[in-house]
Amino acid sequence: MRGNQATPRQILKIVLYSYMNHIYSSRGLETACTRDINFMYLLEGSPVPDHATFARFRSLHFAQCAENILAKMSNFLYDIGEISGDGIFIDGTKIEACANKYTFVWKKAVTKNQAKLLIKLADFVAECEELYGIRLVYQNQVKIKHIKKLRKMLYKLKQEENIEFVHGKGKRKLPLQRSIEKLEDYLNRLKEYTQKRLRIMFSMV
Repeated sequence: MRGNQATPRQILKIVLYSYMNHIYSSRGLETACTRDINFMYLLEGSPVPDHATFARFRSLHFAQCAENILAKMSNFLYDIGEISGDGIFIDGTKIEACANKYTFVWKKAVTKNQAKLLIKLADFVAECEELYGIRLVYQNQVKIKHIKKLRKMLYKLKQEENIEFVHGKGKRKLPLQRSIEKLEDYLNRLKEYTQKRLRIMFSMV
């Protein structure tokens, strides 16, 4: 950013404040900066960034540190007594729109389930190394980058061995297909838990 454009620090403040006010789209951010006096104040007189600028900032910079920043914000708000931290609900509500029951989602439960999933993933990696004769270097700590690398290697094996996936009742799946499907399921669940943790942080205000 050059000249009199908004600085990364200003954009970060605007993004965080927008999330606190349930504004998530890049175009919504741009509109808020032109109409809302609070957003104008955060800009400190700088020109309003367009929606593409907000999108690039979130994709290239904010995504890398979002969880850490939001966790620190939540801890700060807890320390000064602005939030209790007792019960947290997804989207700030106790009731799911299309359900006739309460759908409580607790931070501890999400964290606990994610931890269990990471243990399963570590075991799964070791299982795949033995089954398919592959080797990942992860120094006893499996991270998401290692899981994605494993996914790439399994799909490469599928292509090299010209394996066609089968579906439906009575179809016999090969071990590689079962492994890939299990890995995709693990990745989807991990993504879900990560999104829930972020949404929980947004709700703790």
